Amino acid sequence: MTLLIETNIPEWMTNEQLKEELQPMMPDVEIRHAPQFGNRDGIVMLACVRLPSGLAKTLPNLQLVQKLGAGVEAIVGDPDLPAHVQVTRLKPDAPAQEIAEYCVAYALREQRNMPFHEPNEANKIWAPRAPRKTPETTVGVLGLGHIGGRTARTFAALGFRVLGWSRSPKQIEGVECRHGQDALLPLLAECDYVASVLSATPQTNDLFNAQTFEMMKEGSMLINVGRGNLIDEQALINALDNGRLSRAVLDVFKTEPLPAEHSFWTHPQITVTPHVSGWHQTGAFKVIAENYYRLVEKRPLINLVNKEAGY
Repeated sequence: MTLLIETNIPEWMTNEQLKEELQPMMPDVEIRHAPQFGNRDGIVMLACVRLPSGLAKTLPNLQLVQKLGAGVEAIVGDPDLPAHVQVTRLKPDAPAQEIAEYCVAYALREQRNMPFHEPNEANKIWAPRAPRKTPETTVGVLGLGHIGGRTARTFAALGFRVLGWSRSPKQIEGVECRHGQDALLPLLAECDYVASVLSATPQTNDLFNAQTFEMMKEGSMLINVGRGNLIDEQALINALDNGRLSRAVLDVFKTEPLPAEHSFWTHPQITVTPHVSGWHQTGAFKVIAENYYRLVEKRPLINLVNKEAGY
C-alpha cells in the first residue's frame, strides 16, 4: 500500500522535502508524489495541503486524506471526495504558538502607537502620545480550540482582559469564556481588539457582516487568522471607511493568493499578509506516519475530522 503526498505550496515545502522528512519514519512504505503517481490502485492515503480538483475520484482505493495543516473545509466540501474517505488534520504546537504571536504582535503595534510614531520618525517630528493601558484593554478571541485557546492564554498572560467565544462551553484560566450565538454580538461590543481563529463552516460564512460590524466597539481592530470566508469583504471596507473599525489585519482571504487588483491591497486601514501567521509544522509530520500505520491496522486515527461539522 502507498502514501501519496502533494504539498501544493513549494515556497513552504516541496514534495521532495516532505518525502525526505517522512521516509525515515516510514521506511517500509512507498511514498509517491506528482507527477509520478504510478499504479493508483495501491494508494490508500493522501497527505496534502489542498486537495487537487478531481484527484480523489482517480484513486479507487483511497481511504484517508491527511491535511497538512488545520483547516479542512475545502477537503470535506470537495464533491469528488467519496463519502467513505476519512479526513484527519494536524494540530501541532508550533503553528499555534506562531498564530498567537502574530495576533499579539499586531495588537501591541496598535497598543504602543507604532503606526503613529513611525511616520513621525521619518519626518523628524517629536510628538509623544501615551499608549493604552493594557489592563484596561479588552481582547476578544473567537474560537477557543487548539489555536484559539493558545491565543487567548497568550493575551491573558500579558495582562489584557480577555473574552473568549466558542460554540460550546469552554474553560480557560484567565479568560472569561462565553458561548453560543446569542453571546457573540454583546461580546464584540466590549472588545478593543478581536482576533478571529474560527474555522470555515456554513455557520461562519460572512459572520463578519454589516450587522456584526455595526455591533462592534467603535474604533476597534479586527485580526483574522481563521478563514477568509468569515468576512463580508465590502461590509468590512464600509466599516473601516465609516469609522466603526480603526484597522483590519488579514492573513486569510476568500481567494488566495489575493488578486493583485483586490482593493484590500491599497486600503490604508487594512494590513495584508500572505497566509503566514502559522508556518512551521515542527514535530507534526510524525502524525502522518502514525495515521498511515493506524489506517492499515484499522486502529483509531489521530485528529479525525467530523466531516459534517467541518472540523
